[in-house]
Amino acid sequence: MGENKKNIFIYLAAVSFSILLIFLALFIGSSQINPADITAYLLNRSAVSASTAIIIGEIRLPRIILAFMVGAGLAVAGSVFQAIIRNPMVDPYIIGISAGAGTGVMLALFLGIEIAIFNFSSLPAFAFLGAVATVFTVYQLARVGNKLPVLTFLLAGVAMSFILNSLMSFLMVLRTENLQQLVYWLMGSLAGADWDDVRMITPYFLTALAVIVFYLKDLNILLLGEESAAHLGLNVERTKIILLGAASLMTAAVVSVSGSIGFIGLVVPHIARLIIGPDHRRLIPLAALFGASFLLIADTAARTIMAPMELPVGIITALAGGPYFIYLLRNKSKNIW
Repeated sequence: MGENKKNIFIYLAAVSFSILLIFLALFIGSSQINPADITAYLLNRSAVSASTAIIIGEIRLPRIILAFMVGAGLAVAGSVFQAIIRNPMVDPYIIGISAGAGTGVMLALFLGIEIAIFNFSSLPAFAFLGAVATVFTVYQLARVGNKLPVLTFLLAGVAMSFILNSLMSFLMVLRTENLQQLVYWLMGSLAGADWDDVRMITPYFLTALAVIVFYLKDLNILLLGEESAAHLGLNVERTKIILLGAASLMTAAVVSVSGSIGFIGLVVPHIARLIIGPDHRRLIPLAALFGASFLLIADTAARTIMAPMELPVGIITALAGGPYFIYLLRNKSKNIW
């Protein structure tokens, strides 16, 4: 019972902190909004001036919600990849999946292919195709027989990431009319986020999340090792393929609107695991909250540190995540599973 109370306290603290961050992000910016106006808007939109309503409702609020979805999505996807590979140094950015998703989007934009089906944009679908192709390629490059050496997997992912980032840079050179916007997107940015972006990724985000939640118990079984999981009756290969597909879809959906934002999927699951343990039924919700809060802090910093100029948020997350990755490398022998 004591453990349950501790976990409830952790979740309540994480939710409370997230709510506080949302309020602060609505307040902080090049045009500061009176906290009373924020409260009035949330209670009754017509209670504030038209300009204040536009700043809060059309500029800052969709960006905050998108930051939450992107941060949570990357953290959840990172947790899944780490469980499947059974290594805390794996994340969508490092193993090239973010680059694969970004390449899919960049190719679609370069070729002018964008289809709206039932008001849902096809860009996340192209991102998903790029992400899945990257996962498959990295997996095949790293596999030795029926085994998947972690170091080889990481190196193959880094190599694919270099290749795909170079391809995206080449496409950017060929399409110079939106070069600055593309550079910001490549470095990871939520600038210009609007409600259309939120609506575009929501169905893909929720579909991937539903699949991952459904397989949380199987994720825990995978932590025992593939042989032990098979003895317990789990169809290991099918489960891994489904979870890799869901995590790739999650990554693709958020990358399609944010670009390549690194290290959230690496840092956040590791911290959440240290706090609440390896049980994914508890880990995934906390990692989602931490990831959402982390990216919201980073994005708020990115748009205010050098205001009125904005920094790509990917710079902020890399500055925070890079040293942590080095720390993990130095302490890789520590068992946190």
